[in-house]
Amino acid sequence: MPLLLSSTPLHSWLLAISVSLLVACHKPAPEAPPPRPALVMQLTDLHTDHGQWLTGEVRPRYESAQGFRIAGKIIQRHVEVGDHVKKGQMLARLDAEDNQLSLASAQAALQSAEAQLALAEADSKRQRQLFEKRFISAAALDTVETRLKSSLAQVEQAQAQVRVASNQAQYTTLAAERDGIVTAIDAEPGQVVSAGQVIARVAVPAELEVQIAIPESRLENLEPGAPAIIRLWSNRDQVYQGRIREIAPAADPATRTFRTKVSLLNADEKVQIGMTAGVRLERQEQAFVLPSTAVSQQHGEAQVWVMDANNRVHAQQVDIGGYSEQGVSIVSGLKGDETLVVTGIHTLTEGQAVTPLRTEINQ
Repeated sequence: MPLLLSSTPLHSWLLAISVSLLVACHKPAPEAPPPRPALVMQLTDLHTDHGQWLTGEVRPRYESAQGFRIAGKIIQRHVEVGDHVKKGQMLARLDAEDNQLSLASAQAALQSAEAQLALAEADSKRQRQLFEKRFISAAALDTVETRLKSSLAQVEQAQAQVRVASNQAQYTTLAAERDGIVTAIDAEPGQVVSAGQVIARVAVPAELEVQIAIPESRLENLEPGAPAIIRLWSNRDQVYQGRIREIAPAADPATRTFRTKVSLLNADEKVQIGMTAGVRLERQEQAFVLPSTAVSQQHGEAQVWVMDANNRVHAQQVDIGGYSEQGVSIVSGLKGDETLVVTGIHTLTEGQAVTPLRTEINQ
């Protein structure tokens, strides 16, 4: 009995020590981290893109690359780059000595053939008279008639040779095919050129257009006849009206773009051939333009982060229309009233709470 009384205080003391150790080992739960700051922007109509800007070059609609129809040595050039020419005006001339000799030879061959024909006609006339008097046979007459037909054919051949030689002599001069302006000279006097080699280019400055290259992603909903707005890089304040005249049916194999020609409808003297111009193509649909930092890729799909009313972010898949200096064009996936996170999107997680910091990017 005294043993039981002496063990009770010891038991209580050990129990108290155990409780104290357990309390000392238990750590309080860590506090939840505060919402991280996030730069956000409100998606409004101020962020819509109604068109596409592409860079191109001012070119004439009609431009002739002219060359001689025969080979030869250039002895004269009568125009310079920038000269205005009229239809039929001489641009350059070849050495015509060889062609004149060929013409003289063809004319001599024609005279010889005509003399042979006259002799064959006279012989045929005599032989027919003899045949009518039964002095020669029909076979002999047929031989004479055949010789007459051969002589006639030789005359026709010689006449054709004369016409060819005459044309060759005329081909030694290169004349302008239309009224226009000389935009390039590719040969000089003393140079021996081949038939068809480009000597000069003559453009018609009255009708100008801008040639641009449209990527595959921007070709949808564009067709000939669609309106466009054109600005020259040398004079960005002046706006010109344009219209798509032609879209290439096949993409360029090197650039994978479609060559497109946009006619200038109200060009003035400030528009010069070769100038750089920006072309804005009107679209059938609207697209939201976002900063490139607001769009990321997840499993091959483009996405943005949308903040809800409770300041929590959620991933939203979108479709990209293209990239430009203004940002990324979003053609679908957004309604227009969302609040988007524009920086630090790669560290966000689904449902994460953020502290929004407003920005005025792109407004």
